[in-house]
Amino acid sequence: MNITNLHLSYCSNIHAGETWDATFQNLKIYIPEVKKRLAHKGAFGIGLRLSHEASVVLERPERLQEFRDWLKKSNAYVYTLNCFPYGGFHRTKVKEQVHAPDWTTEARLDYTIRCFRILAQLLPEGMEGGISTSPLSYRHWFSTDAEKEAAFAQATTHLMDVVDELVRLRRETGKLLHLDLEPEPDGLIENSEELIRYFKDWLISKGKGILGKKLGIVEKEASALILDHLQVCYDVCHFAIGYEKPKETFQKLKKAGIRIGKIQLSAALKLLIPDSPFERFSIGKRLEEFADTTYLHQVVGRTQEKGLISYPDLPQAIALLNNTKDLEWRVHFHVPIFLENYGTFQSTQEDIVEVLKLVKADPSISSHLEVETYTWEVLPEDTHLTLGEAISRELAWVREQLQ
Repeated sequence: MNITNLHLSYCSNIHAGETWDATFQNLKIYIPEVKKRLAHKGAFGIGLRLSHEASVVLERPERLQEFRDWLKKSNAYVYTLNCFPYGGFHRTKVKEQVHAPDWTTEARLDYTIRCFRILAQLLPEGMEGGISTSPLSYRHWFSTDAEKEAAFAQATTHLMDVVDELVRLRRETGKLLHLDLEPEPDGLIENSEELIRYFKDWLISKGKGILGKKLGIVEKEASALILDHLQVCYDVCHFAIGYEKPKETFQKLKKAGIRIGKIQLSAALKLLIPDSPFERFSIGKRLEEFADTTYLHQVVGRTQEKGLISYPDLPQAIALLNNTKDLEWRVHFHVPIFLENYGTFQSTQEDIVEVLKLVKADPSISSHLEVETYTWEVLPEDTHLTLGEAISRELAWVREQLQ
């Protein structure tokens, strides 16, 4: 949907199915239903999640043309892709493997370039398009600083290959395409500080030389191209878990010359830690309902010293709940964005409200908005809605905030 020049949709990673046939079938079912529920009459934007397997099939000219014909018939358009999860994302144990293969590998590079070639053919004229991707890798896969440095170096080389391809595509099609790095807890890039440092110390400092040689241009021009084609996916949930304030983060990124290619509207689970052992026991039992075996639910605690402490997954945090001195926990579990309170817990919905106010006041922050609540199948039963209801209710809530 286009709301005052902001493109809004939901991410189709909500739907189970890794093949292109399954992905396409879900779009055929849910896009018309959601449009009808929202009484939306104009063109409907799609945030398309493509797995590696689906991208290989959709790249075929006849399948791509079939999809383009359906988009035209349905008055729909694709403006952004989610290419963070490479493989299985539902009804399987995903956990930290959501980062695999990471940006140190040729597999991640080839998959991403293939998806950009697809997006270039789907994207409407006069519109920029983006693909969100992982924060390079999973932090705990590297045990030493030397291993991390090697990962940053290899990832940077691969990202320069992506920029090289996007420059070529822009020359051929006139379309600006950008890869949007998505920081998240325990990613190799976790927060705005680490993101800015990576852009400064690696993408610009070292990347401009690599790209300059590839394209035969001076380093100043290479730096500008890097900042055009490498941007950030601001997942509200991820930054809220790190206790970052949206306005401050937006200002820091702008000062560093880093653009926000896409804002993913998602809410984390939030809870204050009570003093009472009985209340902690009760909270622990309730938290166990969220400790599913599919996704990684990192926890970040706010301590009495105003510092932050991280737990790699919810079960490890729950095991320490009785004795922790933390004041608050924020859990990487995407809960429905239209809920401010979630039973005995809260959500970080207030961060989404602030982000939408800021974007409404200044659309140059980012024109791509995407609701990304993909956890409906693993949410406790008291929050279950049909997928059509869930998607529509979230988009209607965002639309109301914007209007």
